[in-house]
Amino acid sequence: MGSSFYRVLLVVGFCAPMSCMLSFNSNHRECPHPLSMKRNPASQVTPSNTKFAFLLYQRLAQKSPGQNILFSPVSISTSLAMLSLGACSATKTQILRSLGFNITHIAEHTIHLGFEQLVHSLNECHKDLELRMGSVLFIRKELQLQVKFLDRVKKLYGTKVFSEDFSNAVTAQAQINSYVERETKGKVVDVIQDLDSQTAMVLVNHIFFKANWTQPFSAANTNKSFPFLLSKGTTVHVPMMHQTESFAFGVDRELGCSILQMDYRGDAVAFFVLPGKGKMRQLERSLSPRRLRRWSRSLQKRWIKVFIPKFSISASYNLETILPEMGIRDAFNSNADFSGITKTHFLQVSKAAHKAVLDVSEEGTEAAAATTTKLIVRSRDTPSSTIAFNEPFLILLLDKNTESILFLGKVENPRKM
Repeated sequence: MGSSFYRVLLVVGFCAPMSCMLSFNSNHRECPHPLSMKRNPASQVTPSNTKFAFLLYQRLAQKSPGQNILFSPVSISTSLAMLSLGACSATKTQILRSLGFNITHIAEHTIHLGFEQLVHSLNECHKDLELRMGSVLFIRKELQLQVKFLDRVKKLYGTKVFSEDFSNAVTAQAQINSYVERETKGKVVDVIQDLDSQTAMVLVNHIFFKANWTQPFSAANTNKSFPFLLSKGTTVHVPMMHQTESFAFGVDRELGCSILQMDYRGDAVAFFVLPGKGKMRQLERSLSPRRLRRWSRSLQKRWIKVFIPKFSISASYNLETILPEMGIRDAFNSNADFSGITKTHFLQVSKAAHKAVLDVSEEGTEAAAATTTKLIVRSRDTPSSTIAFNEPFLILLLDKNTESILFLGKVENPRKM
């Protein structure tokens, strides 16, 4: 058979609803004690994943100034790492390098073992929160896949594999969107648009997160109409939650921003970062794994009055226009080499779609991310005893066990979905 041209569609979806979770089943099974990061193979990939997360954020911020940003770094990294299993030559090298791995210093096998442990850790039982990530391959019926590729995506990434009739693109699109919607409990809908009948394979990664604050806000205290100053200078009115409690807090003197940490019940933590006037771009350019580590280690508990908006936002991205700028070029053009997936057809990634949804409410809410070299904690009697997120801020959600960024974004306008 001659080499036929088919398209590969890479889809990632993220959902983080922070709606009410009042109770859990009393017979919830006990969770094993998590591996420490020193012994956990996931620690081999976490630093690179964090670096990739911030580099991708900076690209998105450049392309969408003044807009909300929302994506799941761990979902996108996992999808690309899984795709690299079937890539060869320069195509493979570009994917792994763009993910932050120096393949002369870390073996490819070690990278995939790290992702295997990461996926396992995120999907094992979590007391007091819901967190799961999954991957699925929808494969064209007549496509003959390499057995080694199928075995590895199943073993390392826990991938489910389904046969699909892509000649009927409308039906196939509906079935795949229905699967993603079901796995994200109705939050991520219509992630695929305009599916092509020449599609050979659709790779989907989805992640779902739901949790409660350890110190929830009282709905009775929520101000129904609180002014929120947009970066353009106009004001919108949003529901504003508030409480006075002991939280980990710090001020980055160099960047002029405030960092608040709020914990979820379970093994997740949220950061909120509020830049000083006119310093959002400086903050975004300074995001790095080192700064995040310094924040995590330097924040100190203090009594503080906190104001955070209640909101729901979503974002969709066509990553095929962004990933080539980050070094993943061949996968999207005629130089693509995915002979590790199939040797009977020529495959090329035609689309890389990502959709994320975030709901924030009194019972549970999201995270804030930022950068700093040094943090200070001001005395209790200074004006910093009150912090109001009533203008654009960054948000970051971390899984404590793996130190992975589950969610990263910027809230420019809490009223804009």
